[in-house]
Amino acid sequence: MTYKVKLDVFEGPFDLLVYLIEHARMSIYDIRVSEITTQYLSYIRDMKRQDVTVAQEFMVLAAALIELKAKMLLPGSEEEEIPEGEEDPRSELVARLLEYKRFKEMAEFFAQQEEISTHIHTKPREDLDPYTGPEEELLRTDIEQFARAFRAFLFRKKKLEEIRQDYERVERQRMSIEHKIEQIRSFFRRKPKLRFSELIARESDRYDVVLTFVSVLELVKQAAVRVRQPKQFGDIEIVLKGDRSQGS
Repeated sequence: MTYKVKLDVFEGPFDLLVYLIEHARMSIYDIRVSEITTQYLSYIRDMKRQDVTVAQEFMVLAAALIELKAKMLLPGSEEEEIPEGEEDPRSELVARLLEYKRFKEMAEFFAQQEEISTHIHTKPREDLDPYTGPEEELLRTDIEQFARAFRAFLFRKKKLEEIRQDYERVERQRMSIEHKIEQIRSFFRRKPKLRFSELIARESDRYDVVLTFVSVLELVKQAAVRVRQPKQFGDIEIVLKGDRSQGS
């Protein structure tokens, strides 16, 4: 049986070999060496016919498979058979394939974890020591000292609450590129030409400015708008595509 495979899929010879074994629905512990060797060599020939440079490691494994195939075939027979009491010649190949699959699965797992970590954003830790201070102790004191301590406690509590509210406000103001693009499109419903400065609210922080700029770039990529900067370091003009009254 011949399999049509893409030549740029495989990272190396063992990647190809694992694909052929799994595609043929073989057990990795009971490889039909003759069949797999034929398919592997057919793939190598396809690479050469298409003028693809065959890496040396592909040829090394091909030689190893041919040698293993010769060991598996008895004289005058086309069937692979292991004489009773002899070690399976495929054992070393099976061990190397299992080790390759194990490392490949680990690499895929770490790649997934890296991808997940790119979507995790943390807030920088703030120094709250000025508002917490050392643990308070019960002291015998007069009413004036008690009042001062109580006022200090209220002041610390107020500051902590302000920090929490500021953090929640900042988080609420954060928006995704998709939301920002929708907001920019709503501006275009009122007029077809805008200046970049018009998209920036007066109270915007650096995050909002960067988010707005990236969203405009995404609209340019989508061919939804045209942009131009009449003079160096000047304001950027953004024109909705399809509006013929404005210059490009």
